Amino acid sequence: MKSRGRVIARNEDFVLVGAAQHHDPGRVLGRHVAGANAVARSLVPGAARVVIADTGQPMSRIEGSDLFEWIGPADTLPARFRITWWDGKGAEHSAWEPYCFPPQLSDFDLHLFGEGTHRHAWRFLGARPHQVDGVPGVLFSTWAPNARRVSVVGDFNAWDARRHAMRVRGSSGVWELFVPGIGPGTLYKFEILDRAGGLHLKTDPYARSCEMRPATAARVADDGAFPWTDAEWLAARATRDWRHAPMSIYEVHLGSWRRAQDGGFLDYRELAVQLAAHVKALGFTHVELLPVTEHPFDASWGYQTTGYYAPTSRHGDPDDFRWFVDYLHRQGIGVILDWVAGHFPGDAHALRRFDGTALYEHEDPRRGLHVDWGTLVFNYGRHEVRNFLISNAIYWIEEFHLDGLRVDAVAAMLYLDYSRKEGEWLPNEFGGRENLEAIAFIRELNEQVLSRHPGALTIAEESTAWPLVTRPQWVGGLGFSMKWNMGWMHDTLQYLAKDPIYRHYYHENLTFGLLYAFHENFVLPLSHDEVVHGKRALLDKMPGDDWQRFASLRLLYTYLFTYPGKKLLFMGGELATRREWNHDSALDWTLAQEPWHRGMMSLLADLNRLYVERAELHGFEFQQDGFEWLDCHDAPQSVLCYMRKRVDAFVVVVLNFTPVPRRGYRVGVPIDAHYRELLNSDSAHYGGSNLGNAGGVHSLDEPWMGRPFSLVLDLPPLGGLILGAGTN
Repeated sequence: MKSRGRVIARNEDFVLVGAAQHHDPGRVLGRHVAGANAVARSLVPGAARVVIADTGQPMSRIEGSDLFEWIGPADTLPARFRITWWDGKGAEHSAWEPYCFPPQLSDFDLHLFGEGTHRHAWRFLGARPHQVDGVPGVLFSTWAPNARRVSVVGDFNAWDARRHAMRVRGSSGVWELFVPGIGPGTLYKFEILDRAGGLHLKTDPYARSCEMRPATAARVADDGAFPWTDAEWLAARATRDWRHAPMSIYEVHLGSWRRAQDGGFLDYRELAVQLAAHVKALGFTHVELLPVTEHPFDASWGYQTTGYYAPTSRHGDPDDFRWFVDYLHRQGIGVILDWVAGHFPGDAHALRRFDGTALYEHEDPRRGLHVDWGTLVFNYGRHEVRNFLISNAIYWIEEFHLDGLRVDAVAAMLYLDYSRKEGEWLPNEFGGRENLEAIAFIRELNEQVLSRHPGALTIAEESTAWPLVTRPQWVGGLGFSMKWNMGWMHDTLQYLAKDPIYRHYYHENLTFGLLYAFHENFVLPLSHDEVVHGKRALLDKMPGDDWQRFASLRLLYTYLFTYPGKKLLFMGGELATRREWNHDSALDWTLAQEPWHRGMMSLLADLNRLYVERAELHGFEFQQDGFEWLDCHDAPQSVLCYMRKRVDAFVVVVLNFTPVPRRGYRVGVPIDAHYRELLNSDSAHYGGSNLGNAGGVHSLDEPWMGRPFSLVLDLPPLGGLILGAGTN
């Protein structure tokens, strides 16, 4: 308080500041002026002597505390001052007094954040290198509305919460403090005193860099401009008609794709060069990364994220990851990130009960707990939580130039009773099972990301029959660009797991999907989820001896690349690995030297090349106009025949799902022409038996299957043919 030109403070203020329990330490510490007089105070635990460095004036210890005070004429003390102190061992230290610097966050930022419309929250929350009147430092801020006190602690203050207690900004719940004299690379956390007196040492939710696990401190990131070289890629992406363009995705877990010779992790730059060369050789157009957001537990594969704004330090720093994306773009490869907005882990240092209360999650476990995964559900109804997540999605696209986000576990977000028994969930306000807050959040997320960044993509992993997932919000849709076709994946793998002698009983597994194939914009996923937890490697799912298993896998890939929908294959699928994926070790790259495995890679390279070159295979993947059955009824012989089309051209696809060669098999076709074998999955080049049609056949003037002409083909066992009309 102020009295007769002097600045004094209540004794209880001194006690609270010294105990790091004061709600607003700036009222006590720093420089305060009343009339002609001023007071300067600093809290310096462990100091034996303190002076104001700018003037050499000694500060007096307030009895019984670590507070030091100077009182004198206002004109003898600069507005901002440094202190020098000597500790009990006689060592000298010097630093700016942080409480001389006024609050830095703008009221406008706080207003947008409070109403849930701040789309770049990382630009004012977290830790940012900052200057005030030429004094460099770091501006720290965090949202903890129910805290009694928040301190930033780190190497710079010996992790002592008394040194840098933060200011709260009114009723916003946001705490801030400018700490002068430190910069990028500084390790820090927030120590939070809750209203019940409990202490919580938390990693910054907006941290843009973190320590290598098992350490959990945040690291101040450098805000220096990265020298991007992918402007041409981004310009082309903004105008690219992705719906009618080829999109073939190679799904990758960076930690186990390849390892260093000593078994350690490769860095982002090494990975970029090696991965780009491999992906280009195979012909994939995009890579999709299992989450590279920071996570402490390797076995979560990144899906239990604790650092939503930080690329994992396992492979380097944020600029290394920028270099990774930039390099892949220069090689003509898009980059998609798996993004987890459906749940977060309960690690004590992370988001769980961040300020002592259920802040990011729900208090009631019937809304806030994922029983299956032991994780917590975001409270999508809170403005600040939506800010956190939507800003995060935009952050990855703007700051790292990513081309899209694959949103994990969307079904778990949409349904309040997801994987819950009766009595374990709460209905919505209308008594239903739909999570209305999550639906609103998803629509807002897609609208914000896709409207701000034309050409960027959002892809839903959604495993139910929820309608209009990839349709616009204005027709009642969720607004995603694409959705994983889990039904196609399950039906196809279930069918191929059957002994071929029984497959004719399950023929509808192959045909049923065309009843809904164009209801959504689908991606066909042969993902990491299908080669873990006892599900076996793709090759090992196939019945029979080695010859049959390799032939069946080649047939599966031919089916994948000719069926309507964008393509996705998890790493190792190209090698036809014999073991399930193990996140703790690299793929078995020695397989690439073995004939059948090398043949699988050759087949995928040719399928990708054909898929990219032939508009019939990619031009109308989301439209009925791009597909036409020639014969879907030949269950007795387990054969499918169809055309993939564009306006003025088509290719014929014939797939034989039994190990029986079928000679003289007749297929109806629409025009009289020579039909060249564009691809035969049974070619000796791929490790097959080399049964085929001598490179092509000419149509016969004999109607068949309601077509005016027909082809008589020799179908290879467990083989697929792609034929082009009128090609020489």
